[in-house]
Amino acid sequence: MSTECIKVYELTKSFCGRKVVDGLSFSVGKGQVFGLLGQNGAGKSTTIEMILGLKKPDSGRAAILGREAGKCRKEIFQRVGVQLQASNYQAAIRVDEVCREYAALYLHSRDYHELLEEFGLGKLEKSQVVKLSGGERQKLSVVLALIGNPEIVFLDELTTGLDVAARREVWRTLKRLKESGLTVFLTTHYMEEAENLCDRVMLIRNGKKVTEGTVSEVVKASPYDNLEEAYLWYMGEEVGL
Repeated sequence: MSTECIKVYELTKSFCGRKVVDGLSFSVGKGQVFGLLGQNGAGKSTTIEMILGLKKPDSGRAAILGREAGKCRKEIFQRVGVQLQASNYQAAIRVDEVCREYAALYLHSRDYHELLEEFGLGKLEKSQVVKLSGGERQKLSVVLALIGNPEIVFLDELTTGLDVAARREVWRTLKRLKESGLTVFLTTHYMEEAENLCDRVMLIRNGKKVTEGTVSEVVKASPYDNLEEAYLWYMGEEVGL
């Protein structure tokens, strides 16, 4: 049985009187790729932000590697990599410059030159980040999340807005992370992405857990034989013919 490295218990958060996250409980084992699945606005990003201590829950608690991130920020920061949806860079900053800035934040950073080569960005070191393609920028965000040599990496809607070819390229990148034994917490609303990458998934709707398990377990518990149609069924949406 894998060791739990993320533990979430009854997390709840409301904004303007509306519950965005409603009593979520789950755990993630060491070396797993865990997918939090749901529609836009389902509460996925807010859940990540509470786990990381970036937002304070109204009730409930979350622990990373046995510690509450909000109370142990420096320790958790050194052990966790994060790619959030909003990635803003300084005007005209180059790829190598942003990599050096990130590397300087960590006690035991990885060689960013090697990471860039690993993800097919080695020839773009001197390029301005703003001139990269969507897929290249997404891969760079993964490189930046890995520079600190983390034990866990959080990836929030990593492939949103990418075309099919770029999305599949990012998937290949994530599969390499999975094979290295890194624990990955992934949010997505692409079911093919979840099928390709995740060991376990949890579906949420309006901030509440709908179901949880391996992809095959989630599909088997529905009337359908694939995750996309099962997902639509769990979300209460009409399944197309």
